[in-house]
Amino acid sequence: MLIAIDGPASAGKSTVARRVARGLGFTYLDSGALYRSVALLSLASPGREPAELAREADIALDDRVLLNGRDVSAQIRASEVSEAASVLAADPAVREQLLAKQRGLISSGDWVAEGRDIATVVAPDAALKIFLTASPEERARRRALQLGADVATVRAELTLRDMRDSTRAHSPLKPAAGAVELDTTDMSEEQVVRRVLELANGILGR
Repeated sequence: MLIAIDGPASAGKSTVARRVARGLGFTYLDSGALYRSVALLSLASPGREPAELAREADIALDDRVLLNGRDVSAQIRASEVSEAASVLAADPAVREQLLAKQRGLISSGDWVAEGRDIATVVAPDAALKIFLTASPEERARRRALQLGADVATVRAELTLRDMRDSTRAHSPLKPAAGAVELDTTDMSEEQVVRRVLELANGILGR
């Protein structure tokens, strides 16, 4: 079974997906970590084609992110890597390479996968599709708190990423057909996790 959780940056996808996976005994897939890993490689390898780097990259995901055998869990969360990943995500050649990697990972077993296009492109036949969102102000507040950064600066960065993600020609960010949309602006993390678990357990008949 696959549960797909999509949504814009800082809507709570990673935290919720990780907790839901743990609650159900499923495996967690952070698709953004794939793009961030390729972005990290691209920043370190000027002149190389990002799609080529994506094809060659050996990326393993569990509690850590291993890139070619090296733990890059902390490095890929840097702001410059986030920005580079957002740019690379609009490159259809990069998306093609990482789409194949994602589909390979989720081809068997039970997964909770989160990203921008899991339910629309990667796995449109997912058993449960969730689209998490929150107001721009709340998302900026959460991200700034996480990074220890200025809220106004983060809000500007998120606005740019939202525009890039939602207007790109390939796999634009949008709710999938049949997705359950959850606005988490006024919801606690616990409430969001509980709601997604309720939906999942309803399908599982638990």
